[in-house]
Amino acid sequence: MSSGSNLNLALRILATSALVAAGPCDIYASGNTPCVAAHSTTRALYSRFNGALYQVRRASDSTTTTIKPLSAGGVANSATQDKFCQGTTCLITTIYDQSGRGNHLTDAPPGGAATGPLAGGYDNLADASAAPITLSGKKVYGVYINPATGYRNDQTSGIATLDQPEGMYAVLDGTHYNDVCCFDYGNAETNNQDPGAAHMEAIYFGSGGRKSHGTGSGPWIMADLENGLYSNNQTSGINANNPSQTSRFVTAVVKGKPNEWAIRGAASSAQKLATYWDGPRPQGYQPMKKEGAIILGIGGDNSDGAEGTFYEGVMTSGYPSNAVEDAVQANIAAAKYAA
Repeated sequence: MSSGSNLNLALRILATSALVAAGPCDIYASGNTPCVAAHSTTRALYSRFNGALYQVRRASDSTTTTIKPLSAGGVANSATQDKFCQGTTCLITTIYDQSGRGNHLTDAPPGGAATGPLAGGYDNLADASAAPITLSGKKVYGVYINPATGYRNDQTSGIATLDQPEGMYAVLDGTHYNDVCCFDYGNAETNNQDPGAAHMEAIYFGSGGRKSHGTGSGPWIMADLENGLYSNNQTSGINANNPSQTSRFVTAVVKGKPNEWAIRGAASSAQKLATYWDGPRPQGYQPMKKEGAIILGIGGDNSDGAEGTFYEGVMTSGYPSNAVEDAVQANIAAAKYAA
């Protein structure tokens, strides 16, 4: 058996054993592509993580509390939120970075293309109780993004810049989307403006992409590379290998390194990911000019007309192998996302 096969086997055993045996970020670390940002309101993404997952603020008195896992490496303790928010409403004010680098996400500041009721101001925060689901049979909450809602961090640590390699994944609601720009998670500009092509590398999910997109009517997993949503390396046309997503829960992957990038995805219950694109970058996108901010639910210039639901996601240092990503996908399937 080859060394690559041994690695693949070891990673899959690690991922499909007990949920707390290894988190996605433990698996990425085993492949020498460690997480440099790890965000989730549903569970710990490291086997030993027992810190704050997210913070909520209640409307009745504007006080806050943090939500932690039930146990190290486990699912979120939603009972804490339910008790704290009983009789009032709560907003998710902070999504904490589990990597230890402090890449936390808070309400996105103004940008060059903000839309909606807060045009020119900070984006809205998500309703903490709007996206209830179960994970391994236990109730948890996702991040429900309405138009004019978004999260961001412009002063990050360890996130790829310029043409440095990186990977990222997100678990999303496959039924909650629109065709407006841009429901993204990933690497964006640090000044909230649009300086031109190649300044972003982020997962996009939705039915936008008027020039380049997948088959059917969407939604599709694509990449927001700034000044365009890309399904392959073409500025227009249909990528026949990128299908419309039909599952309730979807795993979306985008990764990039010098003159190569890939899109992968699957239903979150699947054991392996499919590859929708793996090849050279579009013309004008090599080398990349990534800036290293992190966005969720918006575009790089704060285009905030999109909608979607986010459950978990990470960004890595280095370009993960398909074997590592498939092991992470097996871990996600073992977590048993359910409506």
